[in-house]
Amino acid sequence: MECPMISKNTAGYNTQSFASENFSKLKGVMYERHVPRGEKIYWEGEECQHIYFLKQGAVKLTKSSDEGKDLVLYYFQSGDLFGDLKDDVHITNSYTAEAISDCTLGVIQQKDLETLLWQNGDLAIDFMKWLGYMQRFLQTKLRDLLFFGKNGALASTLIRMSNTYGVSEGNKVRFTNRLTNSELGDLIGSTRETVNRMLNQLKREEIIDYEGGVITIRDIDRLKAICHCEGCPSSICRL
Repeated sequence: MECPMISKNTAGYNTQSFASENFSKLKGVMYERHVPRGEKIYWEGEECQHIYFLKQGAVKLTKSSDEGKDLVLYYFQSGDLFGDLKDDVHITNSYTAEAISDCTLGVIQQKDLETLLWQNGDLAIDFMKWLGYMQRFLQTKLRDLLFFGKNGALASTLIRMSNTYGVSEGNKVRFTNRLTNSELGDLIGSTRETVNRMLNQLKREEIIDYEGGVITIRDIDRLKAICHCEGCPSSICRL
């Protein structure tokens, strides 16, 4: 069964800050690695030594709590760059990366990256822009989770899904990808039962349609009001 997350991401990739000639330099130091579905690419707490370019497939990044609950922070698709870099203080991965489909990765060793950035000022600037993008991406997700409760976090997640996998049908947006209630719960730090209850409430209020796991947003403005949407660009407001 094909992973639903490998469909084309209409919100774009997180490597758009790189000029094509600069990203070609990154590709020049990559070596290829194939990771089957379900295998961990790296674990939270392991020493971080690489960053990864996702050539093909889909990856999720999770953060574990002391109670063993996993919070899914990111879904990455083909064209995305991800991974942690170590410094004098932080030398371990902050997250766990798992292949949710068969993946082909371009692996960049940190020592090779540092040499490239030292030799190429334009590439270093592009890389700083990517780091800034990822920081803003994380900040908006944490804002949704911490400030506006489970309802706000779910509303924000539905908006992110609409930007990433939505197809406009008049005034409605239909999702081309399906996530289970458990998977939605992992994105907002909630349970399947709570997500099911909140989706049913949104359906009763005619904000969404929800049949057979397929979601259609009927009134996106009301969703935005629930999560106090700040109108971030779709490159930020994505899964």
